[in-house]
Amino acid sequence: MGIPNPPAPGDTALKPGTFADQTVFVTGAGTGLGKAIASEFARLGANIVIASRKSEHLEAGAAAIGEIGAEVHTVTCDIREPDQIAAAFDSAEAAFGMPSVLVNNAAANFPVPAEDMSPNAWRTVVDITLNGTFFCAREFGRRHLEAGSAASIINVGASYAWTGGPGFAHSAAAKAGVKNLTESLAVEWGPSGIQVNCLVPGLFPHEDMTADIQANLAGTSDKDVCQPAMRVGHRQELGWAATFLASPYGRFISGHTLVVDGANWQRRSLVNPPMVPIREQMGRGTFEP
Repeated sequence: MGIPNPPAPGDTALKPGTFADQTVFVTGAGTGLGKAIASEFARLGANIVIASRKSEHLEAGAAAIGEIGAEVHTVTCDIREPDQIAAAFDSAEAAFGMPSVLVNNAAANFPVPAEDMSPNAWRTVVDITLNGTFFCAREFGRRHLEAGSAASIINVGASYAWTGGPGFAHSAAAKAGVKNLTESLAVEWGPSGIQVNCLVPGLFPHEDMTADIQANLAGTSDKDVCQPAMRVGHRQELGWAATFLASPYGRFISGHTLVVDGANWQRRSLVNPPMVPIREQMGRGTFEP
């Protein structure tokens, strides 16, 4: 049986116009889960600013938001570069006024055994996922602190921030930092009216997943029966969680990490299955320096 399926895409739990006249700035909103989150804010009346390094992602995101009928503005931005982030927020303010919600969704990730990971691979993932999240939050927070205005930040995390992530040591370490950063900033900025939360997605298959992630998923015969919910997530469910956290109805929630995965990260087996080394799971041979 499992957990029932959600309402259809396009349905909303919050009141129509909940985010009317507000601007939501979403990094990496041109693809996948970032696009799904941005879409749900758009359905509730928000103006959307999409930040991405790639023009094709900006175009795809703008098209998706445009179909909903919301106003959208795109900015080219590498979140590893604080100067580019500042320019992106300047552009957003010129288009719509100061964003009241920031969704730090952009991240880098790919599976690799730790012993095969190059220093550049480690730096790139940590720089985008952790440093980029901090740089965006810092720019957004400083503007609201100066203006004396309330705001909301949602950082997108991962459940292996708690458990570690074999095969994803770079991303797991960075996401652990994002979770901790969420908790630190929530306390520091709470007195100034800025709430900070973290949203952790489970398995939400989508067409924008990278080829290596799709290859990993292909190794599991049936995704639904591998989940306690007996199904995978629907992208709008993650968007609904994000809009609630940033809404007037979630204002007293801050410093919290909300996992939206049908309890999959809590799953434990009564009897442990045989251990399959990570290299073997990835189809890699014996390590050779």
